[in-house]
Amino acid sequence: MDPISLFMIAILGMLIYFMIRNSRKQRKTQEELQEKLKPGADVMTSFGLYARLLELDDENNVATLDVGKGVLIKVHRQTLTKVVEDEPSEVEASTEEATDKSS
Repeated sequence: MDPISLFMIAILGMLIYFMIRNSRKQRKTQEELQEKLKPGADVMTSFGLYARLLELDDENNVATLDVGKGVLIKVHRQTLTKVVEDEPSEVEASTEEATDKSS
């Protein structure tokens, strides 16, 4: 076998290794998210909406969110991308500062 063929086989092996590794990493992240998704958790959707999770309907893949002042919305469960701890208050504070500066 010539060196170029060996090099190509090694590159192919590395690509396969990294694809498998990335797949496992994504699966682990999804499992952790599913464990944290409980009613009452503060979540962020894929489109940047911060809300409190009220209900999860596993059968229909629908999540009911409270976005504030009793406003409820229903979104597909896959849009829930993150369980947040203190980020919404930081975001609210930065938007309040921005509105105060623009006034």
